[in-house]
Amino acid sequence: MRGLFHVTPSGWSGLGFAAFVILLVPELAGSYWLSVFTSAACFTLAIAGVAFLYARLGLVSLTQVGLMGVGGWVMLRLNHGTDLPFEVNLVLSALATMVFGWILALPALRLRGLYLALVTLMAAGGLEIVFATFQFPNGGEGFWGVTIGSSEPFRRPALAQSPEAYLRYVAICALLGFLLIELHRRLQPGRAWAMIRRSEAAAMAAGVNVTLYKTWAFGICGLLGGAAGALLAGSLGLLDDGTFRASESVMVFALAVVGGARYWQGAVIAAALYKILPPLLSTWGVDADLAFVIFGAGLLHAVITAPDGIAGQLRGAIVARFARKERADA
Repeated sequence: MRGLFHVTPSGWSGLGFAAFVILLVPELAGSYWLSVFTSAACFTLAIAGVAFLYARLGLVSLTQVGLMGVGGWVMLRLNHGTDLPFEVNLVLSALATMVFGWILALPALRLRGLYLALVTLMAAGGLEIVFATFQFPNGGEGFWGVTIGSSEPFRRPALAQSPEAYLRYVAICALLGFLLIELHRRLQPGRAWAMIRRSEAAAMAAGVNVTLYKTWAFGICGLLGGAAGALLAGSLGLLDDGTFRASESVMVFALAVVGGARYWQGAVIAAALYKILPPLLSTWGVDADLAFVIFGAGLLHAVITAPDGIAGQLRGAIVARFARKERADA
């Protein structure tokens, strides 16, 4: 029990970074950058889910952005069609998307590697077609809730009406998502996932229910993706099919690898590269498409020289520096 609540140096740095984002960033950023940072916080939560699945089980899911679309669709439908509080709609959206994660777990029970990646990419393509065909709810009648013309306003949570407050709200939700992942890592599921990643045959021989824990992991991945999509719907107020293309899921997974799938810093770095770097380049007068060149160079760098991503390299450099300092002091 003591190990369950032990906070590592990495954990303290994560809490410090969360405090910085929650307390200071909303006060320092302008209206445009508040929107950018809120979007980045939403994608940080989604990337944390796909990185968790890859780091714990070695499974590749290329449907995460599509799952964000599912969460956003459910959130918009509940927001326009019911009088439930935002928090209830958020939980229901995340749970509904978790069911989609369980469905994706079915091919994962038999497939791995390239074949699993292709199946999940096909699922993302199917969701993209559904979103383009039926659109996202905007206050209309019927099951799909789509109307032509002006849409109804989106109801944000009572405690987060302003852009500054909503950024804090999303940052706190992202922090809770990271804590959920860390809790699972320290408990029985984390030990089971580590054994399954090493050898499924050995895990089954040790009595580990491989089917249960794979399904469990995909459910958490879907839960975080759905929550991220629902929070993004709250930020934008209106979604469209162009936000959740299948190619974006590939980009999100690649950036999760570039950032470092094993560390919380990796999800933050990946989201910053994906959502903050392009507008930053535009602000500097540089074509935002240059960001894709940087993404490609980062992926090559990660594959060739940094298997643990940028976060792994930074952590290794810090540890090596402290080790040199200790030897010098000795």
